Amino acid sequence: MPEPARSRDRRKQDALHRFEHDVDAWVATADSAEATPYLVPLSFDWDGATFLLATLATNPTGRNLHSTGQVRLAFGETRDVVLVEGTAQTLAPDDLSDAEGDAFARRSGFDPRPLKGYTFYRVRPRSVQAWREVDELADRELMRDGIWVV
Repeated sequence: MPEPARSRDRRKQDALHRFEHDVDAWVATADSAEATPYLVPLSFDWDGATFLLATLATNPTGRNLHSTGQVRLAFGETRDVVLVEGTAQTLAPDDLSDAEGDAFARRSGFDPRPLKGYTFYRVRPRSVQAWREVDELADRELMRDGIWVV
């Protein structure tokens, strides 16, 4: 039997818990020319306002993030999902503070800063939705235009 629907406040708390404790997210991008979708899992760090991702600048995800700046992140399971739409800013490893790079490395268990070709992307959320079952679909929007509505 499914659990009862959560309040929007509870869903926001649950989403923030994922952002603070999960290590990986599904990252969806598309190229600007053909709109070819691309989906990969990437590690991230959450600073309380933005996500920090890292990947090779030459792979499809890196090229798409740099060229369009548009991204979707998905967290959780299909029956307890948090979906984030955001805008990505491209950052060279030297653009990060030591604290930001160290936090990413600690959380992900991977430090791409000394590796050739890796680029960082700061993702600012524009919208956040969270739901488990159909009874949470109507009130799934938790952030709109970068502002929490809960």
